[in-house]
Amino acid sequence: MKIIIKIGTSTLTDKAGKLNIQYISSFAKEIAHIKKTKKVDIILVTSGAIGAGLGYLNLSKRPTVLREKQALASVGQPLIMQAYRQAFEPLKLAVAQILLTRHDFDDRERYINIRNSIAELLKRNIIPVINENDSIAVDEINFGDNDTLSALVAVATQTDMLFILTDVDGFYEGAPNKSAIIKQIKKITPELLEIATSNSSSGKGTGGMQTKLIAAKIAASSGVKTFITNGNKLNLISDAISGQSIGTEILPDKILKSRKSWIAFGKKKHGNVNVDANASIAIVERQKSLLASGITSINGNFRRGDTIGIFEVSKKNKKEIARGLSNYDSDDLEKIIGKSSDEIKKQYPYLNCEEVVHKDNLVIIK
Repeated sequence: MKIIIKIGTSTLTDKAGKLNIQYISSFAKEIAHIKKTKKVDIILVTSGAIGAGLGYLNLSKRPTVLREKQALASVGQPLIMQAYRQAFEPLKLAVAQILLTRHDFDDRERYINIRNSIAELLKRNIIPVINENDSIAVDEINFGDNDTLSALVAVATQTDMLFILTDVDGFYEGAPNKSAIIKQIKKITPELLEIATSNSSSGKGTGGMQTKLIAAKIAASSGVKTFITNGNKLNLISDAISGQSIGTEILPDKILKSRKSWIAFGKKKHGNVNVDANASIAIVERQKSLLASGITSINGNFRRGDTIGIFEVSKKNKKEIARGLSNYDSDDLEKIIGKSSDEIKKQYPYLNCEEVVHKDNLVIIK
C-alpha cells in the first residue's frame, strides 16, 4: 500500500508562527510506527516554507508581493527540511526533498521523471518530502495550494490513500466545530463546493476547505481514496489504514489510466472550447472525438498539443464535459469552428487534422 500525507502550514507551525518542532517530532514517530506495523510506503507533501520564513524572521504578516513571498520561501524551505531530517534520523529513516512547479507536471517527460524518482526513493525506504518550489514559482507555474499538489502527486504515483491534514476534524456541514461532520462523500458536487469556504481558516495557509474538496475530486477520479482529518490527532492515519472511519472520507469515483490522468489533471489547461448539444452527446455518450463542426466558440490562446477544456453550453448553464489535447493552435481553430470536415479540406487544405481532439487524447470530466 502507498499513502500520501499532506500537512498544512497551520498544522506545522505554532501560535507564534514558528515551526512546531515538538509536533514534527511526534509526527515522525507516528510515521515510523505506521511504516513498521502497516508495511506501507509513505510520501509527504508539506506546506510551510513561507510560514517558516515568517517565523524565523519574526514577521507577523504574510506578504502579498511575489518577490517577498519567494524570498521568505527561500529562507523557510531549508528550515523545514532540517526539522524533518532531525525528527526522522533518530528513527533510522532518511528523507529526501523534491521541489516542484506546475511546469513539471505539464511536461510529459518531467511528469514521468517525477514518478520514477519517487518510486526509487520508496524502493530505498526513503521518505520523499515534496513541496511547491515557492522560491521561483509565479502565477503561471504555481499550483496555488499544496492540496492540489498532493492530489496531483497521488495521481502520478497511483497512490491508494491521500490524507489531507488540517486544523479541524473534517468537512463540516456548516461552521467548523459548530455543526456535524460529513463522514463520507461519494461524489464532490457543486453544492458541496458551495458549502466549503475558499479561505484558510487559520490565515496562515493558502487553501481552505474548498481547495481540499477540489483536491479530493482530482484524486477520486484516479481511484484514490481521500481523508480530510485533524492533523493533531496523528493516530487517525493508522486507524484509517486499518479500515476505521475517520474525519471526512471521500470515496474513489473511477480509475483513469495513467496517461489519461495526466491529460485530465497533470497538464495545465491553456484554453477552452464551447460545443453544442450534439457534440456533447457524441463525446460523452458515444465516446467519439471532438470535431470542428460541433464547436461554437473558443477561449484562450493555445498551441497544438496543449490541454483544452471542452464545455457544453446551453441557455441554462455551462459545464465542463471533457479535457483533451488539441490538434490545432487556437488561431487555426478559430478559422474552422462550426465547419464540416469537407469544408475544412476545401478551404484550408494545409490543416490536415480531421479531429480537433482525438478520442485517444480525450478524457470525460464529470
